[in-house]
Order: sequence, then C-alpha cells, then structure tokens
Amino acid sequence: MSQALHPMLNIAIKAARAAGAIINRASLDVERLTVTTKSPNDFVTEVDKAAEDVIIATILEAYPGHGILAEESGRTYGAKDSDFVWIIDPLDGTTNFIHGFPFYAVSIALAFRNQVQQAVVYDPNRNDLFYASRGKGAYMNDRRLRVSKRTRMSESLIGTGFPFRKGDNFQRYMKMFEEVMVQCAGVRRPGAAALDLCYLAAGFYDGFFETGLSPWDVAAGSLMITEAGGLVGNFTGEPDFLFQRELLAGTPRIYGQLVKTLAPYSRVIAEAEAAAAQEAEGESDPEDEALIQSLQAAEDAAQAAKGAEEVKPKRTRITAAAKAAEDRQNKGDAPF
Repeated sequence: MSQALHPMLNIAIKAARAAGAIINRASLDVERLTVTTKSPNDFVTEVDKAAEDVIIATILEAYPGHGILAEESGRTYGAKDSDFVWIIDPLDGTTNFIHGFPFYAVSIALAFRNQVQQAVVYDPNRNDLFYASRGKGAYMNDRRLRVSKRTRMSESLIGTGFPFRKGDNFQRYMKMFEEVMVQCAGVRRPGAAALDLCYLAAGFYDGFFETGLSPWDVAAGSLMITEAGGLVGNFTGEPDFLFQRELLAGTPRIYGQLVKTLAPYSRVIAEAEAAAAQEAEGESDPEDEALIQSLQAAEDAAQAAKGAEEVKPKRTRITAAAKAAEDRQNKGDAPF
C-alpha cells in the first residue's frame, strides 16, 4: 500500500486477512462444513466462528482495553465500558458461502463513541481490500474510491437485500421494491450488505436500501460510502441508522430521490408505532433484536451520563453540505 495507514486500521487489515485465509481454505470443500441454523434461513458455520475468533484475538492482542461487538459472540469479549468498540462480521454472506456463491466478505469497523473511525471490508474471493479512515478517504486496494456521478434515477443501478427471516414483512418490502424498480435502470441483490456498500462507494452502484440490518452488517461499509463522497442514513434521510435496522445510501442526488420514495416505509418516523408494528409482524430475529436494544439502551445511558446538561440534538436530514459541516465540527473529538 502506497500511503501510511493509521495503526488501528493496520490491525483491522491484519485481522481481516487472517479471517480471509480461514474462509478461503474452507471454501475448497464447503460440503464438509457443519452448518447450524440460528433461525429459519439464517445460518452459521464453524468457519464463521473460527474467523471471528482470529479477528477478536488479533484486535485484543493489540488493544486489550477496547470493546468488541461481534455477530456470533456479541459483547462476550473485550472491555464493556470502552469508548472504542470494534464491530465485527466475520463472514457476511454465509448463505452464499455455503452454496459456493462467490459473494461474501469480512467486515471490521472501529467506532469511537458510536462514530465509525476505521473500516475494513475484505473480499477473500477476489482479494479485494476495501479500507477507510475518517477524513482520509476510502480505497479499494490502492485505488481511491469515489461514488458515481449519476444524478438521474432512470440511469441508476440500485442495490438491495431481500427479507429472509421468518416473520419478515415481505409484502411491505415488495411495495418498496416496486416503487424503486420502476424508477431506476435496475436492482441487484447479491446477498452481502457489507460488500454491497463498498460497491456503492466504488461507483458500481448508485444507491442501496435494505431493512433488517444489524450494526455489524453496515458499520464498515457506511464509512466507505461517506469517505467516497456518498450519503448514508435511514429511510427518512436522518443519520440515525446504525441501530435502526434500516439503511439507505447513495450518491448525494440519488440519495435524496430515494428518501422521497422510501420515507413512508421508515420504521423510525414514529418510534412507538414502529415498535408496535415490529411486535405484531415479528420482523427480526429475537436474539439480534435483544442485543441491539441493549446496545441502544447502553448508548442512551452513556450519552445521558456524559452530558446531562446538554440539550439533545435534533434529528436532521442529511445533505452533502450538512455532512461536511458535521465532519469539520467533530474532527477534534476522536483521538486519531
């Protein structure tokens, strides 16, 4: 790599490559894998667990005081009260992997006070390494990434993910899909959100939307997009997406057009209504939902303790200008 990288980013890259080596070895004989069903259509293999173990070991060897949030082990490892939290998906696209479909990746992000600062997504099939540091740009191998310049929905290629868990509201998704499909040039669903977001940052997609996502699915990819000049938020255009189980991303112009289309389907317009709808529809995996709710509660409690005298900031819709202003304001907050 031609440029000097942040030490924490180097550790993330080391961990991602180690996990990728495990995945590549296992991919040579996927028929021998032991596959466990976490919930209907949601699988885990010993490869997921082995990859996660080597990632966590690599990170904690370098930063034993940091926290860990991982897909398979949750908050079991690492410090529980650190401002630094590594958000890990050891194998995003497990269903693809066990079928030999070559679209899956390792995703690692470092958040400082719930703002992602470092990100790595590694595609072991193609040996493509995506990485980003806040304020330093996003890269694929050694190539600087920029989102596409397309401004018209009619010319845009949009990525998405289908609902797949038992109880997901597929009818709701089909309404969104139909509204987007008739406006754009095409919709794609390869099946690994972390890699989808990197493809948007690289300009391969022009927009992306999905529901039911967890923090480990989107944390790393979201930084790739913002560092490549794109925007990320929830369906209403607000920057509150990490724990909201819905994500919308795109080039600045396409993002704004997708907000207009998808805002009526947002689960965060009215939180009480969303909670009631979720309970009635059973839209998510209970274990994942419980973990995310506990993390959100911990985040709210930490914010209250740190700034009881501060006025809670209003939610604001993301624009390119607002995002740039926010980055300038927050530049001094993280010790990087």
